[in-house]
Amino acid sequence: MVADSKGKSDISFAGTFASSAFAACFAEICTIPLDTAKVRLQLQKSAVAGDGVALPKYRGMLGTVATIAREEGLAALWKGIVPGLHRQCVYGGLRIGLYEPVKNLYVGSDFVGDVPLTKKILAALTTGAVGIAVANPTDLVKVRLQAEGKLPAGVPRRYSGALNAYSTILRQEGVGALWTGIGPNIARNAIINAAELASYDQVKETILKIPGFTDNVVTHLFAGLGAGFFAVCIGSPVDVVKSRMMGDSTYKNTLDCFIKTLKNDGPLAFYKGFIPNFGRLGSWNVIMFLTLEQAKKFVRSMESSRA
Repeated sequence: MVADSKGKSDISFAGTFASSAFAACFAEICTIPLDTAKVRLQLQKSAVAGDGVALPKYRGMLGTVATIAREEGLAALWKGIVPGLHRQCVYGGLRIGLYEPVKNLYVGSDFVGDVPLTKKILAALTTGAVGIAVANPTDLVKVRLQAEGKLPAGVPRRYSGALNAYSTILRQEGVGALWTGIGPNIARNAIINAAELASYDQVKETILKIPGFTDNVVTHLFAGLGAGFFAVCIGSPVDVVKSRMMGDSTYKNTLDCFIKTLKNDGPLAFYKGFIPNFGRLGSWNVIMFLTLEQAKKFVRSMESSRA
């Protein structure tokens, strides 16, 4: 994948970590408006007004983006970018940087040939879980900043910024609150990481066996799109539960959030924001993997020149 799927990574872990963090941060900057739209759609609940059901405030990806920009300004689409970058530096660096070493650990040092898909999935599940266990506080702050919409005149914002959010949560809710939603977040990120990294690895490996295809931008583009599609199809339900738990503290636990969402909003609620989620994850994966491949190529040349 991200290195040769048949052998060990040809650049250092530090180089892989730095390349992964840079690529993830660049993709985050490019796509966070779609992520903000996705969070707003996922947090939107069915509302009953008087004698009927009120029309939802946010409708569709473009409609949500337009509503946020119109009511709150364009800058609101990049709400959560600071903790988002914090998250990608830690989570992106760990989940991608550890993927090759963990995959090699699972297959063994003497393994020769194509790594089985099951081993790729297991390695990605592991690194996704480890990465988000460390980075959960950044995810919590990001979601809370994104979830806050336009407030009535005179009503102060809950948090003035990312650093204020970290300190306020610590002061008012305690250290443990920074790991709110850790259960569904580990499940969501482990699953999505497996869908992204294992599918990118597998799709790229398959494409490269087709005559005429080489390890170039076109191959990376197709593999990145495949990774995004599998990720959103598999991870959307746990993503909705994670966003609701982090944005609304009234849920007791993961099961309580799941049951209430199913009861109040129906099964389709678990795929709320599917199109912006795919638009975001599809574009995010394409941008991230294209950037990652180029960043790793640059680091590889830098390390080889010093060897």
